[in-house]
Amino acid sequence: MKKSRLTFFTLTILLLIIGFSAYYINDNKHVYGNDKDSIEKVIKSIKGYENKSIEILEVKDFNDRRVVGFLSNNSPGYIQFRKNEDGNFLWSYIQVSEDEKFSSFIPEHLSMFMIVANNENEIAKMQVSINGQKLEQRFIPYKATVAWVNFPDTDSSQYEFRNYKYYDKDGNLIKEIN
Repeated sequence: MKKSRLTFFTLTILLLIIGFSAYYINDNKHVYGNDKDSIEKVIKSIKGYENKSIEILEVKDFNDRRVVGFLSNNSPGYIQFRKNEDGNFLWSYIQVSEDEKFSSFIPEHLSMFMIVANNENEIAKMQVSINGQKLEQRFIPYKATVAWVNFPDTDSSQYEFRNYKYYDKDGNLIKEIN
């Protein structure tokens, strides 16, 4: 009776050690977005992005959030990460505007636009009205870049976007969206 209990106890301990070891080994193989190289690896590990060319344009941290502007086959996109309890960045959201030259995104939990443009973009200036306040952002045309536009302060968490205007380097209106 004592021998079977000892054998059962030993096997249980052995299985727990093997289980924890397997978990630890698999957890350490996880790719995090801690630097530009690992961010590119994370993006390429996501279904649909495995064989795309990735160019990281900018990495910006906001407390426990990391937002990365990039180009995927020259299309503007962004990926968002959150910091885990170990200080590593786990991806939480990705979006790409396929076959676009210039795209604006609103990353989760941030009160700002993130604008990503590729080197074919001709837009030199964007204007938008947010809650009745006109905001303007300038760009360098034909240069892959990331720009940020903070939303105006408001008493509520709601924003109304109107009257988008896009201009070329000579000040000519390219496109208008009301």
